[in-house]
Amino acid sequence: MRYVILDTETTGLDPNQGHKLVEVGCVEMVNRQLTGRHFHHYLNPQRESDEGALNVHGLTTEFLSDKPLFKAIAGDLLEFVRDATVLIHNASFDTKFLNAELSALGMDTIQSVCTVEDTLAMAKQMFPGKRNNLDALCERLGVSNAHRVLHGALLDAEILAEVYLAMTRGQETLSMAFDAESSANKKHKKIDVRQLELPLIMVSEQDSAEHLKAIEAVAKKSKDGAVWGAAVD
Repeated sequence: MRYVILDTETTGLDPNQGHKLVEVGCVEMVNRQLTGRHFHHYLNPQRESDEGALNVHGLTTEFLSDKPLFKAIAGDLLEFVRDATVLIHNASFDTKFLNAELSALGMDTIQSVCTVEDTLAMAKQMFPGKRNNLDALCERLGVSNAHRVLHGALLDAEILAEVYLAMTRGQETLSMAFDAESSANKKHKKIDVRQLELPLIMVSEQDSAEHLKAIEAVAKKSKDGAVWGAAVD
């Protein structure tokens, strides 16, 4: 399974008000392992960032002035995510900006070349009623984000990859998958439980003694005795 974890930074909150992308960062993960392949570009939005957005990402107009326009990297971005499952935290925000930029170039939406899944929606389902932004999830799941001072698209994508792995740990081995070669002849795939961390629970002497007492009580009341007797002898 190939995943691409994607994040963006923008000049503001709404592309309908003329706001633009200033950074796109993606990392690739195959079979739950980061491959080292990534896609990352700073972009010249040809406008100022709102003060609130600038405080988040710290990418000044001066720094971005010599960076490429989105049209220069759009095709390469679509090729990088093509046929992948793309994980985005609060996906509606990022896809709104990406699709606005793509539409302005007469190109199809990002969803036309890949499947997009929202890790924020996933987190809300797993942790209802709790804060589920990236920082909160890092703290809850034990993912280090100490190196994160300002938001950066590539850094946040790398952190989100670790958060996703932590949220889904063991899930891929517990799910029952089907071989779809033939609708008339589907077979269950074997479940690999080697990665599961199973707790070892030891029975205390007191618990064992109480269990034996319970079996003896059942045996006295049953005409045929307790069927578990042989198992505990």
